[in-house]
Amino acid sequence: MLPESTHVRSVYLDSQSGITGILGPDSAKILIDCSTIDPATFLHGKSEVFKIAPRSFFYDCLVSGGVIGAVKGTIAFFMGCSPADTNMSCLEDLLLKMGSQAIPCGGPSLGLAAKLSNNYLSGIITIATSEAMNMGMQAGIDPTTLAAVFASGTAQNRQCDMFNPVPNLCPQAPSSHGYRGGFRVELMKKDIGLAVDMARQVGAKNVLGMCGLGVYTAASAADDCKGLDSRVVYRYLGGDESLGCVD
Repeated sequence: MLPESTHVRSVYLDSQSGITGILGPDSAKILIDCSTIDPATFLHGKSEVFKIAPRSFFYDCLVSGGVIGAVKGTIAFFMGCSPADTNMSCLEDLLLKMGSQAIPCGGPSLGLAAKLSNNYLSGIITIATSEAMNMGMQAGIDPTTLAAVFASGTAQNRQCDMFNPVPNLCPQAPSSHGYRGGFRVELMKKDIGLAVDMARQVGAKNVLGMCGLGVYTAASAADDCKGLDSRVVYRYLGGDESLGCVD
């Protein structure tokens, strides 16, 4: 699991130190990459691996659930293969040692497409949750009450219930610990950008993509937000943090 496409290309394809350098025509390996990158880079790497080691397999297998999910062993894997893949039992046996779900998404690079779609939605929901929480609080609603309203109504969402951007509403959430830990705002900026690019390439219309990307880009550059969890967009948007932090 690597941060950027350049790292993935280096790890697999570098002529001196890349994984392809130790493969040969008789190699029968299963390679699993969990990096959130552009699908084209993954497909290129898969093609190069197959040229060198046609008996080997290369899967995109993306992860969701955050630090909390990783600690609890409840993360989900989005697998770039079909449910009928010949390696399915082996893949599930490995992945379910680390998480609680392994979902086959249909074929090569579709695990990546699922992850980018997921993070696009997650990032946009985080901005909307931040705005809605701040709006209701500024109107005079207690934040605990407001979160309970969202949880019981049509606005219910995981970001509000488990990762609420308002400090101290969710004790385990990064927002309750100075926005430390979690999924860095720079990584959300990267993923929203990749999702917008994917939408353009497949001809899907998204009207919120560039707006969301602008928010995460600006938050990534703000001195009081950069390097922190992506829910720090609540701070960037001027949210009230007067509840304070656990530590």
